[in-house]
Amino acid sequence: MRKFLVVLDDSRECLNAMRFAAMRAAKTKGGVEVLSVIPPDEFNHWIGVGDIMRQEARERIEVHFEVFAKWMRDKQNVDPELVIREGEPVTEILAQVQDDPEVGVLVLGAGVEKGGPGPLVTQLSKNSGSLPVPMTIVPGDLSKERLEAIT
Repeated sequence: MRKFLVVLDDSRECLNAMRFAAMRAAKTKGGVEVLSVIPPDEFNHWIGVGDIMRQEARERIEVHFEVFAKWMRDKQNVDPELVIREGEPVTEILAQVQDDPEVGVLVLGAGVEKGGPGPLVTQLSKNSGSLPVPMTIVPGDLSKERLEAIT
């Protein structure tokens, strides 16, 4: 089974990337793997405090994921899986692609702000020639109707 790997973060463009991945998975009988990366700088505290912060970050991610997962199950009949990694986002995304041979497409949302498409899109685009899978970049301001038409 081919899986669409999509990154879950706090960006607005993440929503369209999630929608796109779920719609494509539904139409191609594929799966969706949702990756969330906890940056290491969030835990540069005493050991006990760092452990509590790590657990709280995981709980926030799981709650955020469940919102998307419910929509995917109810509207697209796709049951996504969640993967949480800790480290630098680009490094962990590339590692997840390498670690899971079922990942067939990396899906990222592009921001529409003046600062460009966002750090993940910018950094991963630089490495796109050496990625082991295709990368799909979904514009963050596409309407639901346009996404449905494209997928």
